[in-house]
This record gives sequence, structure tokens and C-alpha cells, in this order.
Amino acid sequence: MASTAVRIVADRQRFADRIFGLGHDVVALDAFAEQLESPGSGMRRLFSPRELRQSALRGRLKADGEAVHLAARWAGKEAVIKAWCEALGESGPLPYTVDTVPWSGIEILDDARGVPHVVLADDVALALSDALPGVHRGAHRGVSAATDAGAQPQGDAPRWLWHISLSHDGPVASAVVILAVCG
Repeated sequence: MASTAVRIVADRQRFADRIFGLGHDVVALDAFAEQLESPGSGMRRLFSPRELRQSALRGRLKADGEAVHLAARWAGKEAVIKAWCEALGESGPLPYTVDTVPWSGIEILDDARGVPHVVLADDVALALSDALPGVHRGAHRGVSAATDAGAQPQGDAPRWLWHISLSHDGPVASAVVILAVCG
């Protein structure tokens, strides 16, 4: 047990200075649910079919409705963009404008244990890689692109990875996202 604790502390210290971006977002559940159900709002198009399917399933299993889970995923998407923007700093132009963010290409999906993670569509992952020169898509928990499973970067190039936490309670859903670089 002691060696496990030492390894965890060492891993945290190793990654502590490699956090590139932090994002946080809060969504008002009532307003989100109203907008989601509003005819012609187009809110559902901002989610991938996998996100819609997982949220509907979780809503049924937990008997709290699909909108709660979509709101948490929406907060996650917003937090991803905020972490990405922080990572870029003032070094260059942002890859997307408010009107061109490919929302459905930034997926917040649960793994088999129900743990959320960030999955970027290939074109979105490429835009992130291009925006962070010398840093490649990660092969880690929080795998960054759908095709990255098991991929390793060339040589000793650093890799980026996402950490995400979602929550909802009372009238709000919330997400915190960290964009980290390892290697």
C-alpha cells in the first residue's frame, strides 16, 4: 500500500507543472432544459448521437431525465474550449470563433464504468495538435480522439490528455476540465 501511495504522489508531482489549461463551466438546468425542448432551437445538433444516446440511457436509469445529463455534457464541452483557450494563451489565433466551434466534434462520453472522458473528432484533435506545436494526441485515460486508442506519439514527443469531472445538483450542472501534457 505504501508503494502505491508513493507512486501516486510521484505521478502527481510529475504532472503538476504540465497543466496547460483549466476550464470550468456551470449550466442552469431549467433554462437548459427549456432551450433543449424549444422547437427549432437546434440544441440537439450540438451533441453527437453517442452523447444523446448515453444521456437518454442515464436519464432513464437514474430517473432524473435526459436534460440533466446533456446539461453536464454541455458544461463539459464549454470547459474543454476554455481549457484549450487557456493553453493557447496569447501565442496565436484561436482555431475557432464562437460561431464555428464544432460542438458535436467535442464529445463528453462515459466509459464502461460510467466515468466521463473527452473524445475529440479527428479534425478537432488535429486542430488542437496544430495549435500546440510539438505536442501530440495522447494515448491515456481521457483519450483525446476516437482513433487514438493505443496510439503512441513518435519518439519522446510530449502527449496531451484531458481530465474531466462532471456534476449536477439542484438547479445546476457543472464541469471542470484540465488539459495536461505528459512525456
